[in-house]
Amino acid sequence: MEYIKEYTVKPEHIDVQEIMDGLYYPFYMEYCRHDFIKDVLGFSLEEEAKKGVNMVLSQYTIQFVRSLKKGDTFTVTCELFADKSEKPQIHFQQKIMMNNKVITKAVFTGTCVPATGGRPFLPEGIKEKLKSAPVLEA
Repeated sequence: MEYIKEYTVKPEHIDVQEIMDGLYYPFYMEYCRHDFIKDVLGFSLEEEAKKGVNMVLSQYTIQFVRSLKKGDTFTVTCELFADKSEKPQIHFQQKIMMNNKVITKAVFTGTCVPATGGRPFLPEGIKEKLKSAPVLEA
């Protein structure tokens, strides 16, 4: 299932070259991913943190294809993928799109850890959602 949110480049995210600074692309992806986690996975980052469960990123890869400019309106997508090795981690494949063209694409990998320390794990609710998710092959 592809989850989509729309955003507009903020003027303060523009650099001296009149394009969006590369550091902000992952932020827009994070906004979308956090909404996806809450809306689709039913996992509230804030509520779970209060219960001692932190969802964290373990890695990400990002590819910049085109640049965004001040005032551009674009969409960010998010899709859930299961781990090929069955490790306790989840993958979010994301894209920033504008005018049906890929601007940026990335894969974010995350897991949950106890706030007090301990081994990575996935809550049962997320494991259940992963059963119907495709496996990330790349």
